[in-house]
Amino acid sequence: MTLSGTQFDLAFGDYTATIASVGATLRTLRHHGRDLVVPFAADEVRPAYRGATLAPWPNRVVDGRYSFRGSEYELPLTEPKRGHALHGLAAWLDFVDLEQTADRVLLATTIEAQEGYPFQLQVRVEFRLDGDGLHTTVTTRNTGRDAAPYGTAPHPYLVAGDGRVDDWTLELGASQVLTVTPDRLIPVDLVDVSSAEAGALDFRQPRRIGDTFIDHAFTGLSRTPAGVAEVRVTAPSGTGVAMRWDASCPWVQVHTADQPVAAVNRIGLAVEPMTCPPDAFNSGTDLITLEPGAYASAAWTIAAL
Repeated sequence: MTLSGTQFDLAFGDYTATIASVGATLRTLRHHGRDLVVPFAADEVRPAYRGATLAPWPNRVVDGRYSFRGSEYELPLTEPKRGHALHGLAAWLDFVDLEQTADRVLLATTIEAQEGYPFQLQVRVEFRLDGDGLHTTVTTRNTGRDAAPYGTAPHPYLVAGDGRVDDWTLELGASQVLTVTPDRLIPVDLVDVSSAEAGALDFRQPRRIGDTFIDHAFTGLSRTPAGVAEVRVTAPSGTGVAMRWDASCPWVQVHTADQPVAAVNRIGLAVEPMTCPPDAFNSGTDLITLEPGAYASAAWTIAAL
C-alpha cells in the first residue's frame, strides 16, 4: 500500500481519474490527458487536503469548541497556527471499497465516536465517471444512538489550464460572501459581494482573478431551474474546468491556494461546495442534525470545459 492508500483507477471516454483510499481522495482527474485538478503522487502524504472528502464538518470549528444540544465539546486543534479544528475527521481515515467497476468505485468508512465528537457515522463516497465528467456523492448515516451535528464538502484544487490562478478567469454566481478576520479566518459577517466590506470578491461576471486573495465562503448562489449551481474557471488558451453541485450545498468555499513556497503557490483554485458554512457547529447555520439511523447526502461534478 502507498502512503495515500489503495489506488482505484477509473476511466470513461476521454476522462480518467485515480481515487486514493485515505480520505476517499480524488488524487488525479484528467481529460484528454489534461489535469483538471492539482494531482499528487500515490506514495506521498496528501498535501493541503488536496481532493479529500471532508466530514463530519467542512472548513473550521473555531477554537475547536462547540456546543450541541446542551453539551459542550472540545476537538483537537488540527490547524494549530490558527487554533482551529480543520476539515473534519474523515480526511485521514482509510476507506474500503464496497463496489468497483471500470468507471465507478464506492468507498466506505466509519467515523467512530471519540472525545470531542462522541457520535458514530458511516460515510460512503461514490465516484463515477461518464461523458459529463466525474460525479461524486457522499452519503452519511448516523449509526450511533445520539443525534449528531454534521456537514460535508470536497476539497479539490481545480486547474483551468496553463499558468496559475492569477492568469485564470473565474465565474462564480454568488451574491453574498462571509467576511473573515485576516489573521485566523474567523467568520465575521455575511455581506453583499458588491459591498465595500467584501472587497474585490464579486465574480458574478467572469473576470481574471489576478492577484486577488480569496479564502472565503460564498452563498446566495445562482442556480438552474433544476437547482444546480456552477463555478467556471478558464485559462487564456480557452481550456477550463467547471464544478457543479446540487441544492444540498448552499455554500461554496473558494481559495486561491496562497503558499509561501513558490513552487506550489497559487497552482490551483480550491472550490469546495459545502452543506454548511465555516464554524457551523457554533453558528448553527445550515448545520445538519443527523438523528440516529438518519441519512444525509450531497453531490457534485467536475467537468472539462
